[in-house]
Amino acid sequence: MTTTIAIAGKGGTGKTTLAALIIKMLSREGAVLAIDADPATNLNMALGTSLSDTIGAIREGMAAQVKKGQFQAGISKQDYLELQVSQALVEGERIDLLAMGRPEGPGCYCAANNMLRQIIDRMSRSYDYVVIDCEAGMEHISRQTTRDIDILLLVSDPSLRGIVTAGRMKALMGELRTSVGRICLAVNRVNGDLSPTLIQAIEKEGLDLIATLPVDPALEAIEVRGSPVVELPEDAPLYQAVRAIILKLGLPVAQTAAKE
Repeated sequence: MTTTIAIAGKGGTGKTTLAALIIKMLSREGAVLAIDADPATNLNMALGTSLSDTIGAIREGMAAQVKKGQFQAGISKQDYLELQVSQALVEGERIDLLAMGRPEGPGCYCAANNMLRQIIDRMSRSYDYVVIDCEAGMEHISRQTTRDIDILLLVSDPSLRGIVTAGRMKALMGELRTSVGRICLAVNRVNGDLSPTLIQAIEKEGLDLIATLPVDPALEAIEVRGSPVVELPEDAPLYQAVRAIILKLGLPVAQTAAKE
């Protein structure tokens, strides 16, 4: 059975960093499909992989062909999309990457989105884990172009705005048709303890705080070099904090050399 984890929050909270580390750890336990649902498409850089075509570009390309009457005969739209998606998949040893790309342009994409969801759902069944690095507005989830979710990990920085945004995202999930198993919160880039104001805000928003993640000089050094996030040393405080999140979520994670 496939476990699907989505990571969301306001921009600049470190969602992609957390996604990359979670993907790396889970890949030691099984095959992972990493879905970059942020139009900025930088999950590949965090993972140290290449980037191929995007789902958005594929959808726009098909729409343009149909509009101009140039869509090739002898192939259905469903088969065309499935072929294009398979070619856009960046395959690795235990991690494959699929980038969603830019949001929709003008016009109706309901039919294309429905076909894409079916394709991605079928593809996902071949993996032990699917990890989605969401954009701030969770557009792909709200448009139903990604599958239902077992775990939604909301990420905030230690700011009232970040906590309120996470609370709004949790409320949004109740309005969507997407099914979500567990929703929890991680507060990133924390230096010391959370302030009473933030703790009260978390309680007010009804958020399940699963962890606080420390400011880590080792990560800062990696970012300065432009190296992939997955090169973060396993004994680094941030790496160990993310590993603890995976354990708290009840997911398997390989032992490391670092002391617990």
